Amino acid sequence: MTRHIRAGRSVGIVSAVAVAIGLLAAAPVTASANTPTPTPTASATASAPPTATPTPTPTPTATAGTPTPTPAATPAATPAPKATSVPVPDPIQPAASTADPWAVRPYMGWSSYSMQVYSGDSKWITGAQIMAQSDAMRAKLKKAGYDHINVDAGWNDGVDANGRPVPSATLYPQGFQTVIDHVHANGQKFGVYMIPGISPAVYNAGLPIAGAPGCSTHDIVKQPVQASDYWKIGYAIDFSNPCSQKYIDSIADLLAKWGVDFVKFDSVTPGSGITDLSVDARGDVAAWSTALKAHKIWFELSWALDPKYADYWRSKADGWRVDWDVECYCQGVALTKWDNIARLFPDVATWWRNGGDGGWNDLDSLDIGNGKMDGLTRDERQTAMTLWAMSAAPLSTGNDLTNLDSYGLSLLTNPEVIAVDQAGTPARPVSTSTPRQVWYTLEPDGSYAVALFNLGQTESDITANWSDLGLTGRATVRDLWSHKDLGPSAKSFTASDIPVHGVRLLRVTPERGTTVAVNDDALRVRYGGDWARNGGNEVAAASQGLGVTVTDTGTPAPPSTSGPDRTITVDDTDQAIAYTGTWNNSAGRGLGDYQDGVHWTEHAGDSFSYSFTGTGISYLTEIDSSEGDADVYIDGSFVKTVNASSDAGHPHVPQQAVFSTTGLTDGQHTLKVVMKSGQFMLLDRLDVVQAGLFDPATVSFDDKAPAAATFTLLRDPGELAGISYQGAALKKGTDFTLKGAVVTLNASFLATLPVGSDTIDVAFRGDALDDVHATTANGASVSYTFDGTGVDWITATGPDQGLVDIYIDGKRVKRVDTSSDSRRTQQLVFSTSGLAGGRHTFMAVKASGSVMRSDLIRYTVR
Repeated sequence: MTRHIRAGRSVGIVSAVAVAIGLLAAAPVTASANTPTPTPTASATASAPPTATPTPTPTPTATAGTPTPTPAATPAATPAPKATSVPVPDPIQPAASTADPWAVRPYMGWSSYSMQVYSGDSKWITGAQIMAQSDAMRAKLKKAGYDHINVDAGWNDGVDANGRPVPSATLYPQGFQTVIDHVHANGQKFGVYMIPGISPAVYNAGLPIAGAPGCSTHDIVKQPVQASDYWKIGYAIDFSNPCSQKYIDSIADLLAKWGVDFVKFDSVTPGSGITDLSVDARGDVAAWSTALKAHKIWFELSWALDPKYADYWRSKADGWRVDWDVECYCQGVALTKWDNIARLFPDVATWWRNGGDGGWNDLDSLDIGNGKMDGLTRDERQTAMTLWAMSAAPLSTGNDLTNLDSYGLSLLTNPEVIAVDQAGTPARPVSTSTPRQVWYTLEPDGSYAVALFNLGQTESDITANWSDLGLTGRATVRDLWSHKDLGPSAKSFTASDIPVHGVRLLRVTPERGTTVAVNDDALRVRYGGDWARNGGNEVAAASQGLGVTVTDTGTPAPPSTSGPDRTITVDDTDQAIAYTGTWNNSAGRGLGDYQDGVHWTEHAGDSFSYSFTGTGISYLTEIDSSEGDADVYIDGSFVKTVNASSDAGHPHVPQQAVFSTTGLTDGQHTLKVVMKSGQFMLLDRLDVVQAGLFDPATVSFDDKAPAAATFTLLRDPGELAGISYQGAALKKGTDFTLKGAVVTLNASFLATLPVGSDTIDVAFRGDALDDVHATTANGASVSYTFDGTGVDWITATGPDQGLVDIYIDGKRVKRVDTSSDSRRTQQLVFSTSGLAGGRHTFMAVKASGSVMRSDLIRYTVR
């Protein structure tokens, strides 16, 4: 894989990081939806009442659908208890927001790091420079809401007598306090940079910890000594020792005394290129969180944090970087490049559920303020601003604020775009399987922000279908970049000729009488009690091609003997793949990769694992002279060593299966692949073999001996969403019939097919957007507040489900039965209309059954 060149920070900046935490100090310094129409089943109508971060080649690509989960085994249907025999549980109310009051919206401001890289001078952050940036922000960006000045690595030089950082006297001859006071006088907040651990110099000095009699910096390091950060320049702290928290508290107290309002905490692991817990900064994060919250200081984590620990990051911090540095490390040439923007799209697709309500997905510096420095075209600069705003990410520019061009200033200060960001609702993609992507977010006011991104290489028309957003009915459209109203539309909106790497950003406002379907994972759906998303409780939509062989010999082809199975493709960006070690990803390589991207590592012992439901799996990678051996395990047992190398000089070959297995017992299995040798190991895609949706897998028809063809559905016939040929739906009763689980394709339809081999698509409905939330606790609740005249609850039913109490505006109005003889998706189990105008709250509360699932809450706009 010789095409990857790892870019890293300059030696000067790496040194600045070390100096910043006192690592180079010789001695201490003395100091003081897509929403299908639901099938009504059990409806009930209620009465109305740093910094040294290397930047590898980028990653993003579209994420392929995960394999369809096999529904968890459910108990045989038993007679449901009478509604009157089950007591009414007290609803468990949703927990109050835990957002820090100072972080209720994404912050807006400026960070120094991009200019430190661009200038090639880690000492760029002088007092004069910082005050000049502050003055420029006040003059140009204050009215738009920008109010943070964040100074990155290199601001301090050594430590005081208690092992706490001391500001650089060289950089700040006027005094660091003077700089901070200047920033505050401009109505802004001031931020600094820190990293986990403690420097060897401070450890060896054994300094007394301020405010902690008997505590020494020599006593708080883990033994044996181990690294605390990506660069291995600090020692890990032992947080089982109470003195360790005292040490962090002492630093936070000092920062607060100076007036620091923000701390960027870099090289946080798992993340920052290390995901195997060999370096684990979670203890540091917890200690700093406690210390900083006491002073109401914003706490921002960096970089490329591991999403498997997203709940932990959210519980401790106000924001977290989701990827590597945005800078291109093109000293004196550019701040960033398009690849570093494009790679963020799959990251945001992974992280969007974890943002909002006081915790923000950080996309790094927004370098769009000067076309002569940014490294992006005008269209790309607008696309970047749109992605940041749609992601509800901090709007922190890295440009020299004294040198913004008029177009950059217009991008950074567009009030309608900023409003999307500050609404605080991260957007989700309709799909990432195409370079022409539609992203949307349902805002608190009931309107949608919709972005149409052209990530491709040619101009394109892009359509936003209302059904994909959850809308049924008319909506008005406004272009937020041009500030133009575009009028109403009944079903969709198409933007024409979106330029390469360009975007259209829309406000879509549902009209009166339109219905809005809110998915279970939407930000403002609230849960009381213990709930989990999916976890085997979901059923995904699925489809499979039925092979049809048409002949004209008078003798139909023999029936299929291949068995009822199907193959599901999983892209390397799938969130369910667990990467252990130092992995990177690359997108847009143009080398024939599946979805044009791969994950890769250079370290023997690094591995990936993937748990799947099925009977087989294949591991596909590239064949290249830079690849080597890898050990493959299934369910913890070693299977074989595979080799992906080729002889030097032989051409690179993408998407090659180097391991395949079939015949596994149908159920849950785990594949693990461990790098053994070679320069690189890659993962491009996995192909999972699952049980088929029908049997046989192919049918036949002969024009001279015409006869109907039959096949049997292996999934609940009530879940059949449709049968189609070349995109056109077959008509039930005319083209096919369904009796029980047997589908009969009528001879009159088969006679229209050409001689040869063909495919008919058979599709089954799944839970909306292939997910649900589920709980096992009686009294657990799901609720949503809306402005409308009616509301429906569309959810799963099954033999393991039971009774649910429905509340409208706090009043219990109905008890519904969500049990059924088989697992069914998207069933309308409650509906009410005629509500008075204004805001209302729907709540469903589990009363009985093993589990309660919630899928969609759909309301009618007032």
